[in-house]
Amino acid sequence: MCIAPECGRLAPDRTTAFQGADALAAVAFDPCARAGLRAIVAAPTMPKPSPKLLLRHAGDYLKAHPEEIVRALRGALGLRFGVPIDALRYLARELSGGKRAPKDIVIEAAPPGLRLALTVKAMGAPIRASFAVYAEELDVGADAVRVGLRIADLKLHVMGDESSPIAGLINSGAIDLNKPGNFVSFMPKRPAALIDAKDDRITLDLLKIPAIGGNPMVARALRICAPVLGVRALKTKDDHLDVHLKATPSGVPAAIAAARAGV
Repeated sequence: MCIAPECGRLAPDRTTAFQGADALAAVAFDPCARAGLRAIVAAPTMPKPSPKLLLRHAGDYLKAHPEEIVRALRGALGLRFGVPIDALRYLARELSGGKRAPKDIVIEAAPPGLRLALTVKAMGAPIRASFAVYAEELDVGADAVRVGLRIADLKLHVMGDESSPIAGLINSGAIDLNKPGNFVSFMPKRPAALIDAKDDRITLDLLKIPAIGGNPMVARALRICAPVLGVRALKTKDDHLDVHLKATPSGVPAAIAAARAGV
């Protein structure tokens, strides 16, 4: 049976194919499809890593990889700093301990973006998802931190019973893997950070996440830094995620005024 409480029907016919506007309508009005989609894209609850533990592991990593210090200094001269993808893999391992958290997370460089693979549970069935993500819009300001992401090469594989409801949704074509943003836009309970989703693009405003936007230290740092320092690009290279910055000298007076106002 479908997991949607308002629906008592069986899973959709796996031989039915939906395309274009018909697929959108199917998800918009079909409680089975909406419930399955929520199960796939809902953000899981993840444990918070210990800051002390993170600092200790960061120190150990730098001792084992002293070349990272040289790379950081070289990058600073070009207004660029890089995060080793190993650090992202470590965080993924630390955050994958919860019952609802993704499992077996794989993160790889797919220049200029990242390729991810992970296992999640949807409608009681384990699903292996893989996709590439590219940052195509970065706008950091005092009032908003917008990140535009393009999702490409999305693949979903049901690892459990192929006759399960979620397998029927995927195999029937009701979920257009080439346009994941269209289906995210129909989510009844959208994540706070999601401000737009269409075709293969998703736009987030990180300041709409209460833990970030409601943090006074983050707000003050943005008021001071945003007038003079922005983000030009986010790209992967040599197993690093590089943040390319841009300087705006004309914003120095505004930054000084913001710093004085916060004293």
